[in-house]
Amino acid sequence: MNIYVVVILLAIAANYLLNLVSDLLNLRALNNRLPEEFRDVYDEEKYRKAQSYTRVRTRFGLLTSTFSLLVLLVFWFAGGFNWVDQFVRDFGYGTITTGLLYVGILILAQTILSLPFSIYSTFAIEERFGFNKTTPVTFITDRLKGIMLTVLLGGPLLAGVIGIFEYFGAVAWMYAWIVVVLFTLFVQFIAPTWIMPLFNKFTPLEDSELRQSILDYAEKVSFPLQGIYKIDGSRRSSKSNAFFTGFGRNKRIALFDTLIENHTVPELVAVLAHEVGHYKKKHILKSMVISLLHTGIMLFLLSLFIRVPGLHEAFLMEEISVYAGLVFFGLLYSPVEMVLSVIMQIVSRKHEFEADRFAADSTDDPESMVSVLKKLSADNLSNLTPHPFHVFLNYSHPPVLQRIRAVRSGN
Repeated sequence: MNIYVVVILLAIAANYLLNLVSDLLNLRALNNRLPEEFRDVYDEEKYRKAQSYTRVRTRFGLLTSTFSLLVLLVFWFAGGFNWVDQFVRDFGYGTITTGLLYVGILILAQTILSLPFSIYSTFAIEERFGFNKTTPVTFITDRLKGIMLTVLLGGPLLAGVIGIFEYFGAVAWMYAWIVVVLFTLFVQFIAPTWIMPLFNKFTPLEDSELRQSILDYAEKVSFPLQGIYKIDGSRRSSKSNAFFTGFGRNKRIALFDTLIENHTVPELVAVLAHEVGHYKKKHILKSMVISLLHTGIMLFLLSLFIRVPGLHEAFLMEEISVYAGLVFFGLLYSPVEMVLSVIMQIVSRKHEFEADRFAADSTDDPESMVSVLKKLSADNLSNLTPHPFHVFLNYSHPPVLQRIRAVRSGN
């Protein structure tokens, strides 16, 4: 049997089984007894609702991943990848245009197949648990905007990468790396002013106690802010969030309206302080550097496999092409990606502890940090007792009880 078939099938199976075991262990770890720490933000009924939410979302995730796996295997061994390739080649276009059509058709097919699951997740599960605020019109327009951005931004990037690997030989991966890095920085630069406003309305935060408290804190820790904005997150969900946008002295903070409505001023300042902690500890810079280095390594490995006949034969292809090699390498690379993902999750959890510590110390108010963590867990129906293996495999943030204990211990 083709060695690439064996490697990819083993990788896909290992990833599926690991996540299956993780999810099952996580369901078994659900504890009917409400932790004492959360009795001021949960009652018994709400705690049962949170556990039910975890069960429903986990089972739905298992259904979705199983369906995706079966579709991939059927499409693969039925010769689907080769059929699409022959279809787009019949148009007689050049390599780059043909590659764009090939990848575009695969992405469109995946989008269409996943659409019923997205609809059910939004209008059945999230609606059932009181989170969904999305209207059918907003749901449709969000996806149309997403497709538009994929075509306008992803299309030129994909065309560039295909062209580079097609014509630049052994050094193609270096040129592709440069292009991807520049593209990433460009998107980061335009996102706050051009991309994010396509989906949410950003309104400058009016003069208030909250605005002044945020400005006072930012000045205290020497963190210049160009603007403070409120986002209409309640258009889509009752869940809360906050984030920074912009570079250098043009940094801005964005707070969801749901976050502002449900928390006190000290708690909101603690949220801000946590985000500032990521900046002060250089977590954002470190993550970006690691991501760009990872991209470079991945592109180098891609250059070694992109034209290998055996890889194309594994997917029953009649002809070798750069654009198909891109798709197949993604599947071949999946075990490396899985290991790197676990490592990055470990690093991310460490960063979250450090940002919590910075927030507690710089505000001189650790209990506000504790309070906001508890309220957010209740508002979002978080799982308070996740299984350690599930955390190891999937969590970018530590479990909330661990974060609270760390804040109070001073570690």
